This record gives sequence, structure tokens and C-alpha cells, in this order.
Amino acid sequence: MSTVELTKDNFEETITGSDIVLIDFWAAWCGPCRMFGPVYEKAAERHPDIVFGKVDTEAQPELAATFQISSIPTLMAVRDRTVLYARPGALPPQALEELIGKIRAVDMEDVRRQAAAGTAGGN
Repeated sequence: MSTVELTKDNFEETITGSDIVLIDFWAAWCGPCRMFGPVYEKAAERHPDIVFGKVDTEAQPELAATFQISSIPTLMAVRDRTVLYARPGALPPQALEELIGKIRAVDMEDVRRQAAAGTAGGN
């Protein structure tokens, strides 16, 4: 499976209907974005169980604003509707693979417990 273009029309449905979603916020004029594109596409081919989405920040400024994207490329990882990773910068192939492994390994029950304790405790 290759990457999916995410828009304000399909974003919520994609996030809700998928266990793990990686999102590449990019723009055509951005050199580092163009260099990261093929790395991202190859990872999408190696991990067909993960949705690899791309948000063109020029075409989808509302999505970029919603997530306060100020630098591109920015890579975001969402699992079970929870943002686990969001950082600007293009990753080399090995670092992207390591990130995918870490996202897969996260104990989501623990994340939910921590989030509940944080909101209940007023932290």
C-alpha cells in the first residue's frame, strides 16, 4: 500500500478507522520534504498494516493549523487516536524504521492510564 493523501474531509475517518497512522506534513516547494518523500513511500510499502498519510500544508492549511505545524517536514505518529510522536525534520530510513518499531511497542493501556491519572490529578 502506498501513501494516502489526507484532507480535512478524510482525516477524522482515517484516524478513527486505523490502529496506527503516520502523517507526513509537507509541501511541494520544501526541499527536505521532497528528499523525505521516497523514504516515506518505501516504509509504507514495508508496513502495509500502517496507514501512511500525507498532508500537503499548502492545500490543507486548516489541518496544519489544527496541529500547529510550523516547520516542515513534520512527522506525526497516531495510535488509537492518540498522538505519540510529532517532530519536525526528515528522518533517515533507519530512524524511521526505529520509530515505527517504538510506536508498535507502546503499551496503549499504560498510555491511557497515565492520561487518565494526569487529568484526574489535575497535573
